[in-house]
Amino acid sequence: MNDKAEGYYTEKYQLTAPHSEVVEAVKFIPPGRVLDLGCGKGRNALYLNLKGFDVTAWDRNPASLAQLNQIIADEGLSAIHTAEKDLNDLRFNGAYQWVISTVVMMFLQPNSIPQLIADMQASTIPGGYNLVVSAMDSEDYPCNVGFPFTFKSGELSEYYRRWHILKYNEHVGQLHRTDEHGKRISLRFATLLAQKTQLKN
Repeated sequence: MNDKAEGYYTEKYQLTAPHSEVVEAVKFIPPGRVLDLGCGKGRNALYLNLKGFDVTAWDRNPASLAQLNQIIADEGLSAIHTAEKDLNDLRFNGAYQWVISTVVMMFLQPNSIPQLIADMQASTIPGGYNLVVSAMDSEDYPCNVGFPFTFKSGELSEYYRRWHILKYNEHVGQLHRTDEHGKRISLRFATLLAQKTQLKN
């Protein structure tokens, strides 16, 4: 863990702040290997690196990765490993303590979601964690912004029924994008933090 202030990268490089669920979970998840799926310009990856995690960060946008790689070079960071990956067409495995996907799955094709979640789970060590935050389409907050994929109520938690679910909610949140009146668009978001059960002897 380095001695930079918590908001160092956000302020210096004008990045979006790390996701609030990541910041909250770091309070009790000890540093280890973390996989950031859909890392964008690195708001979560840089924050997790700051907190002592060894970060693997994937995104399909070369411009975003170029910006993150420039920050890594400028700051002389050694524990962030980036790669250009399309989560729509990706199989992977590994041994991560934590796999995160915050506000990414709604940009993916629906048929890619089951395999992506299966690989997230398989790549997590026993006792490790998955964090998923993604938009929903609900009766009270219908999604009209053209996301390829949205979760239905209870759908995300069902994927993790064999895990220990530490947090699950479907609260209303706001997108960064705005409607025709300039107001930020409100949607429900499925938010899940779950721990993979330990293997029994």
